[in-house]
Amino acid sequence: MRKDIVIPEVKDVYVAAVLEFNEDFNTEDWNAYIINDGELPLETVIIVSQGYDSKDMTAPMRHTIKLLPAKGYARIEFLEDSVLRLNNFFTVTYFIDDKLYDKRYELPAYSVIEDNRVQLPVMDKQGVLAR
Repeated sequence: MRKDIVIPEVKDVYVAAVLEFNEDFNTEDWNAYIINDGELPLETVIIVSQGYDSKDMTAPMRHTIKLLPAKGYARIEFLEDSVLRLNNFFTVTYFIDDKLYDKRYELPAYSVIEDNRVQLPVMDKQGVLAR
């Protein structure tokens, strides 16, 4: 039965940490985003995020996005400074044309820093891409 299950390869979907100015608190904050650089919208997007290391683990956070348009992006969550020392992962599950896609993205511990920023697709901003 397992051989009959086909999980398609995830393409053109990214998770990134973006440094942005927060006007309410007058601070520079890191926020996690999901980016759809594909030609089709993502439907029923479910994201589970969690941080961990050898001795600490955050509670899992669950997020849903009903529809993420083609060439679009959406904010997932604020990344507090204390979790940036942890390995942070984002498990992303979504549908395209009734096919289920699933991928786990990771921002390794201490990787979310300004020196690691690259130009992001779709957003016209710089950020740190999760692997």
